[in-house]
Amino acid sequence: MDLLTEAFAWLNDPLNWTGRNGVLALTATHLQVTALAVLLAAVVALPAGVWLGRARRGGTLGVLVANTTRALPTLALLTLLASAGLFGNPATVVACAVFAVPPLLTNTVTGLAGVDRDVLDAARGLGMSGARRLWLVELPLAVPLVAAGVRTAVVQVLATVPLAALVGGRSLGSVVVSGFATQRYGQVLAGGLLVAVLCLVAEGLLALAQRAVTPRGVRDAARRSGPRRTRRALTAADPVPPVAAAGGRRSNGTAR
Repeated sequence: MDLLTEAFAWLNDPLNWTGRNGVLALTATHLQVTALAVLLAAVVALPAGVWLGRARRGGTLGVLVANTTRALPTLALLTLLASAGLFGNPATVVACAVFAVPPLLTNTVTGLAGVDRDVLDAARGLGMSGARRLWLVELPLAVPLVAAGVRTAVVQVLATVPLAALVGGRSLGSVVVSGFATQRYGQVLAGGLLVAVLCLVAEGLLALAQRAVTPRGVRDAARRSGPRRTRRALTAADPVPPVAAAGGRRSNGTAR
């Protein structure tokens, strides 16, 4: 029996889907750890990104500092946390939160800094306070890029949470670790397929959510500017130049 056949045989066994260590329970735990990690990262990254983006100074330095965390392997951070006495899913939440901060911070800074100054001047001319400008003008225009950052962070964390099994945690990575321990490599492949499918489903759902929260004027402006620019403006996993972001927003502001 080849490896792929063994993997599908393992997936077709109902016993592997039920119980505390079944696929359904492990998937629920996997999603819970992911949600906690992204929420923790958002509590840190979003307020900092809003402040840096609105200030329009220090944003580049803040993004560079945040991106230095990408140079630290998540497994190494988990090992450090385990050495400090933090094991299991709590350690995974902390490590994955650190991993999720850069895309959230980068896209929030870019989104806020890219709001066209003419739009802000018009809002000031209408007598809007700073708080009202933030909630009624800046955040709605920055939402597409912020949503792209959330999308990137969630998918990255989903793909990283399986490492929890290496420090005593529970996730779909437990299927992989158990398969290696018992030399059932079909089970190892099955665990990898489950994680891949979960990431693809999350990517698709979050792409739909991102499209739903993107103002129609921004989508139309990006579509008119060409497919390459559309991809950069609406699905950017990496930082998008403020000029590109501002171009779509300027069109949106003009339409209004």
